[in-house]
Amino acid sequence: QRGNGLVLLLPHGYEGQGPEHSSARIERFMELCADNNIQVTNCTTPANFFHVLRRQLHREFRKPLIVLTPKSLLRAPKCVSPVGDFTNGHFQEVIDDNYAEAKKVKRVLFCSGKLYYELLEKQQADQRKDVAIVRIEQLYPTPDQQMLKIKAKYAKASEFIWVQEEPENMGAWPYMCRTF
Repeated sequence: QRGNGLVLLLPHGYEGQGPEHSSARIERFMELCADNNIQVTNCTTPANFFHVLRRQLHREFRKPLIVLTPKSLLRAPKCVSPVGDFTNGHFQEVIDDNYAEAKKVKRVLFCSGKLYYELLEKQQADQRKDVAIVRIEQLYPTPDQQMLKIKAKYAKASEFIWVQEEPENMGAWPYMCRTF
C-alpha cells in the first residue's frame, strides 16, 4: 500500500545496430500492466518528455513510470518543441495529426515513438493529406477515450492501423490488439 515514484528511462529502438542493440522490450512491460499499476510512455517530443516527468513529480499518488526513449531522437532535426510547449503545455497522452485533412482521411495510422518521424517524412514527401498519423504517447494506461475521439473525428476513414518497427509478436501490438 505504498506509492513508488520510480522512473525507468530505457533506451529502445532498432537503429541499425542489430537486434541485441534494442534494450527495452516493450511487450514485456505491457504484459506487467494491470489495474493501473504502472505507466508506460514512449514520448516523441522534448516537451512531452518534460511534462511526463513533471507529472510524475506533481501527482498526489505514486506509481512507477517506464519511459521508452529512442536514442536517435536525440539527434533528429524534426524532434523539437517550441518554448511555449514547455511553459504552457501539459503531457499529451495522444497527439493527433495536424497535417492531414480530416474530411479527406481514408487511413489512420496509430504509432508510438521514433517511427512517427519516418512516417511523417513519407507522408509529407508524398503530400498525403488522406492519411493521418496519430501518436500514442502513453501506452498504459491506454488512453481509450482519446483514441475513440480520434476514431470519431476520422469517421470517413476505412482503415485504422497500428504501425510499429518491431515484429508482430513484439512491441506494443500484442497488448494494443487486445485492448482496443
